[in-house]
Amino acid sequence: MEQLKSESLRNLRRPKGYISVANVNLLHLKNPWVTAWWSAAFPGYGHIIMGSYVKGFLLVIWEFAINYEAHLNTAIYYSLLGRFQIAKDVIDINWFLLYVSVYIYAIWGSFRLTVDLNKLSILADREDSMIIPIKIGSMEICFLDKRVPWVSVMLSLFSPGLGHLYTHRIPTTLFLMANYITVVYYSHVLRAIHYTATGAFSQAAMILDPQWFLILPSLIGFSIYDAYVNTVEYNRLFEMEQARFLSDHYQMPNINSVLADCLGGAK
Repeated sequence: MEQLKSESLRNLRRPKGYISVANVNLLHLKNPWVTAWWSAAFPGYGHIIMGSYVKGFLLVIWEFAINYEAHLNTAIYYSLLGRFQIAKDVIDINWFLLYVSVYIYAIWGSFRLTVDLNKLSILADREDSMIIPIKIGSMEICFLDKRVPWVSVMLSLFSPGLGHLYTHRIPTTLFLMANYITVVYYSHVLRAIHYTATGAFSQAAMILDPQWFLILPSLIGFSIYDAYVNTVEYNRLFEMEQARFLSDHYQMPNINSVLADCLGGAK
């Protein structure tokens, strides 16, 4: 029945993507277990993958604050070294028990959100809703075009956030860059790299702060993964918009009956 609705109503009800001067957000199928895994690696990342920025950013900020107060990463560091008693002594039980409930919610919430948005993505594909490929504002221009996924990977590897800037996700870009600068500064990783390059390994090990340093693997890994997936899906969105435009303006209206006649004549 919804196919009988006016196109403007269908586009409002089942949009496939949204383009603004600051961001491109879209619906596409995702594996719920993947988003749940990213939430387990770092609460908030699963929601950011799904385009739920407000919830994702809040959960990431919460993770930074509670993890730091509980000294969780420091305890993990000592546990990996087999120094379990020091790990028990360093962790703050009051903050750690506060950590658990929101951590579980982040995993469950991202899984449930993925399942729901996957359903909406399928409905949006069936509706064949219109996609506006360009948005021009006074400060910025945003448009869909074909981009190279591995370029976004390399940019994210150089600095988390650059891959998202390449795919025009400016809110995520600013947030990831702020996180990266904060982690690099407080972990003293650049100074540790400098000491390592000069052969002063003991100084490098002494100056490195494991509480902040252990955030880097998940931060960089998430930036690479999310930027790559965004680039691939943006390319698909671009192809969908092009296909719809060509079908609406250049395809014969009675193409289905013509094909049926041709196939019938061939028989």
